[in-house]
Amino acid sequence: MPTANGSLCRYSEKSLSSVLTQLIFMRTLATLACLLASVQVLFAQKDLRKELQTQFIMAQPGDTIHLPAGTYVSSGAISMDEKENVVIRGAGMDKTIISFKNQTDGAEGFRIDNSKNITLMDFTLQDAKGDLIKVMNTDGIFMVNVKAEWTGKPKASNGAYALYPVSCSRVVIDGCEAIGASDAGIYVGQSHNIVVKNSKAYHNVAGIEIENSTMADVYNCEAWENTGGILVFDLPDLPKKAGGNVRVFNNNVHHNNYKNFAPKGNVVGFVPPGTGVIVLATSQVEVFDNDILFNQTFSTAIVSYLVTERPINDKEYDPYPKGVYVHGNRYDRERTAPTFKHKMGLLAFKLFRKDVPHIWWDGIPDTRFANEQGQYSGEQRICIRENKNGTFCDLDAANDFKAVSTDVSPYDCAQPALKAAKFTAN
Repeated sequence: MPTANGSLCRYSEKSLSSVLTQLIFMRTLATLACLLASVQVLFAQKDLRKELQTQFIMAQPGDTIHLPAGTYVSSGAISMDEKENVVIRGAGMDKTIISFKNQTDGAEGFRIDNSKNITLMDFTLQDAKGDLIKVMNTDGIFMVNVKAEWTGKPKASNGAYALYPVSCSRVVIDGCEAIGASDAGIYVGQSHNIVVKNSKAYHNVAGIEIENSTMADVYNCEAWENTGGILVFDLPDLPKKAGGNVRVFNNNVHHNNYKNFAPKGNVVGFVPPGTGVIVLATSQVEVFDNDILFNQTFSTAIVSYLVTERPINDKEYDPYPKGVYVHGNRYDRERTAPTFKHKMGLLAFKLFRKDVPHIWWDGIPDTRFANEQGQYSGEQRICIRENKNGTFCDLDAANDFKAVSTDVSPYDCAQPALKAAKFTAN
């Protein structure tokens, strides 16, 4: 009979080795089976483009187009023109997913034009070559529980806009998510009567942007890990010249310190990493009751278009913000340096080191309306009041920063509350 140190021990070692080899082999086979299954699923993904395009073309007033649960691909853009009272509905955000990653035709994911009362809800679009959802010249566009994203690491080759209504009226974006846009995740431009609410934007250059638009409300949203959280801009050379009556309130705008990955030449390329809220050249803007936290460079900036250092050839364009009222916001950040990857951040560091003020006014007034001290009167006044930790800087950029001031008292005033967006469902 073998001893404990003899052949039985040697036999057990061989048996154990054999068992381990078999287990490793079986595990390898199982892994290969999973990989093969994944490949089969990948190649089995249905291309929905032809089917959906047909439904978009044939849609009649009152129709609902159902997008089934599952992950699908589309080889090209899917468009809808001159339709009314149509609902495009999936099985839920992240339950119905349409990928345009290998798109060979067109640039957008969904494109809607010249329509009325169109509802998009409960689905996810991914990785279009250009904008994920572009809506133009439409009266009544409602995006509800829609995710629009570029997967993978944010990069300049991503499309400019995730959710992109432009030249529209009665716009609602509710419960949506926008991720990875090389310009703005949620963008509403040259539009009227706008509500953006309960939505999230991250890993974009600009999280949420309202541009050259009137009667807009942005509230109950979260913007984080963008270059800039929420932007309210008026830009030149656009058909609709002036925005106004824009309210930004009850939002959580935090940790917007992501690098600026906008393509070269894009106007949002001037936004410094570490920016919470910017009001650029827009008049009649109210920013109130927001948590604006841990944005390392400018928590809130009120600036003229002149800070972009771009030429202005549009004679009808007004580059100066007026009637901006910043009040009742809550500010905080760690004691840290502003970005060194932007000259405005370097200037802020030169002036204040790590004690950077939260609220900035560039100090470039419109001399046609300002007094000798650079102050406006009446409804044009820039007012800053009752902000928690609301440290302030007047940059005096009009005079080459010769009289930089942290005295907020010249701006301690109030403006009448702006009107809510006048929205009707029909």
